[in-house]
Amino acid sequence: MAHLLMVESWVGSMSRLLPRSIREGGHEFTFLTRDLHHYLRSAPEGTAHPLLGARNVITADTNDLDTLVPRIERLHEVLRFDGVLTSCDYYLPTVARIAGHLGLPGSAPEAVENACRKDATRRVLADAGVPGPRFAVHEEWADLARAAAEIGYPLVIKPVDLCAGMFVRRVDDEEQLAAAVRALGDFPVNARGQRRQPAVLLEELLDGPEVSVETVSHAGAVHVVGVTDKSIGGAPAFIETGHMFPADLATADSEAAEQTALAALKALGLTEGVVAHTEIKLTSAGPRVVEVNPRPAGNRITELVRHVTGIDLAAAFVEVSLGREPDLRGGETGLRSAAIGFLVPETSGTLEALPGAELHLSEGVLEVQLASQGRQVKAAGSNNEYLGHVMAGDSEGLRARGRVEELLDQVRSGLVIR
Repeated sequence: MAHLLMVESWVGSMSRLLPRSIREGGHEFTFLTRDLHHYLRSAPEGTAHPLLGARNVITADTNDLDTLVPRIERLHEVLRFDGVLTSCDYYLPTVARIAGHLGLPGSAPEAVENACRKDATRRVLADAGVPGPRFAVHEEWADLARAAAEIGYPLVIKPVDLCAGMFVRRVDDEEQLAAAVRALGDFPVNARGQRRQPAVLLEELLDGPEVSVETVSHAGAVHVVGVTDKSIGGAPAFIETGHMFPADLATADSEAAEQTALAALKALGLTEGVVAHTEIKLTSAGPRVVEVNPRPAGNRITELVRHVTGIDLAAAFVEVSLGREPDLRGGETGLRSAAIGFLVPETSGTLEALPGAELHLSEGVLEVQLASQGRQVKAAGSNNEYLGHVMAGDSEGLRARGRVEELLDQVRSGLVIR
């Protein structure tokens, strides 16, 4: 039995999947957080959050690395950690620093930090010749306006240190750019109380479909598990409205996406102790890297992979965090594809009606999760405002996405927000 240190977590599905995988692997974990209630608020009423299954729950200021590392060093002397991990983007660099300090498995801290900063990722990949969009990074308005004109409208504005699509927007002219920059400036601290970087990233708007490549890195080798497709909505935002695994692509396109992701991971140095989710645009000029995430995919993509291949990426994440070779053999599951679709609110108000309680009885359905009546709803501007999801599988081919859309149409037909 191994003992893992988990430093913070996402509040979504990975906060449940990781504890499950740790337990099923015969291991235990200590959970370290600055605010336990941040997670407990997301637990369904009357149920215990899986994070409370930790051997120890310890409160510490996880945002102050200078005091955190000595605290963890003292804990390590008593509790003896065999690995350290997190599923939360905002704490991936912290975990890499802790692992390096304690001599535990993991990628080099600089590699993780570069992957978690969108501007640093762009610079590293550009220096390595890995294809991406034309870009510029600035803080001052005059520099941003000048760079935008040089790149050419329409373009994409991004924060360098947020996730879930927050404040990522398409802008078509200087007026829209100014509004987007102001909105970003009005959000100086992220949801975890960390002060944000003032730098703003501008990128060329890429054409073509977007996919993600799911990989596992161990002992210097990167194993490609597969390619996931995604649908995007909510313009001018870029909200993920659904995914299917495997992606319905020509073999050449899948291979091109995989090779581009592998090149990006190699350039960043993410070849040890990482389960990664690399987003790629299949443009008319060839594949281009959107971003590299040095943690398992969110939005339950890991569950899509498991339903189709039998490979549990959450379990693989636990094993590589312990420096162990993960089991990536998989096996026959009876499904050829699995898809998930999200219910994205287009208006704000109070949720008065949301049908779908019987959807779990429908053919091919794997999961149904829908918001409760009476919930306050905000028109979606990122991946954080979903009203629920439907997941379905197809045993014969790549029809899972179509099945999910049929089911979501049933839900949307009775959705009432006032």
